[in-house]
Amino acid sequence: MSVSSEATAQATRTVHLVIERQKDPQSRPYREEFVIPYVKNMNVIACLMEIQRTPKNKAGEDVAPVTWEMNCLEEICGACTMVINGKPRQACTALVDQLEQPITIKPMRTFPVVRDLVVDRSRMFDALKRVKAWVPIDGTYDLGPGPRMSERDQQTAYELSRCFTCGACVEACPNVNDKSSFIGPFAISQARLFNMHPTGAMHKEDRLQALMGDGGLEECGNAQNCVQVCPKGIPLTTSIAAMNRQTTFHALGAWLRK
Repeated sequence: MSVSSEATAQATRTVHLVIERQKDPQSRPYREEFVIPYVKNMNVIACLMEIQRTPKNKAGEDVAPVTWEMNCLEEICGACTMVINGKPRQACTALVDQLEQPITIKPMRTFPVVRDLVVDRSRMFDALKRVKAWVPIDGTYDLGPGPRMSERDQQTAYELSRCFTCGACVEACPNVNDKSSFIGPFAISQARLFNMHPTGAMHKEDRLQALMGDGGLEECGNAQNCVQVCPKGIPLTTSIAAMNRQTTFHALGAWLRK
């Protein structure tokens, strides 16, 4: 196919999207269809930007532009996570050429919907606070380089540190719902990460106590959906097993000290 004929073929192609929309947190969701011109190598973000430029639905009616969030466009920030063709993923790396049409786009319903595809992920950040997912330091003076970690621990820590709080694992987990207080796989994995750190281990017992409380490890049903949808391939189920082991030893130690 020549360059001109290929350009003509692309110009006649379209992308069909079915988007679940919602005007505000109190409104009922509704579906709206859009048909936009196809562009080679476009992703879902490009589709949403085209709708924003020309906000007309499939019937040609003028509508309010679709609202969504984005930031890095490099699968690092997690802001553009949504449910695309039934799978929670980032819109920036969802290529139209690799998706079956019509492309269905929905907000992550595990979280409160603010508007259209924008959700409130506050529960994830609250979970990180609960497990103290940070390394405590005294910033008033130079503490030096700190203890060294083995190369093996460094590699494991690097894999766990790739979590960017996108919400995909939480959306895919059947145990995270309005009837459960489960904090989610990501928070358990982050607790493991900071328990591994020589300085982070100062709060190890606090993290284990948090995971032993309501909404902790006991709420996990081991569905293993989380590890299947994680965009960074983080070994979430391995982390859950590791933290189960740590909490068991912590509980036995507490019982023996009585």
